[in-house]
Amino acid sequence: MDWWIWVLGGLVLLLGEVLTPGGFFVVFFGAGAILVGALKLLGWGGPAWAEWLVFTVLSVASLALFRRPLMRRFSLGGKSKPVDQLPGERALVTEDVAPGGVGKAEMRGASWTARTSGVVVLARGHRCIVERVEGLTLWLKAE
Repeated sequence: MDWWIWVLGGLVLLLGEVLTPGGFFVVFFGAGAILVGALKLLGWGGPAWAEWLVFTVLSVASLALFRRPLMRRFSLGGKSKPVDQLPGERALVTEDVAPGGVGKAEMRGASWTARTSGVVVLARGHRCIVERVEGLTLWLKAE
């Protein structure tokens, strides 16, 4: 094949990687095709089977070597981290919360069901600290 066909094919593969949420697979095959096109342009004139072999080896080797570091670099895949941590935040009690009882609290402009595991009544209007979150219920403790 001519060098420009390899480069054009590589660019199409790179464009495909950008337009789809593939997770860094196609980019290595696009880079392999561009590299084979560059080798052809520089005068390497092997038979067609050798071009395909070089393309395959370059693509698979770069995929094996560089995909995992790229995924880590861009925080893709692996363990998902929580977007937000609510424990330790402050909430405003909007209904009294008796020990072992249920009330209401406001945090970040939203109303939440509130509970306390302590022995102190959390009075309306006081600020408390979020101990943990279970579903849509905040477990609060007095400041």
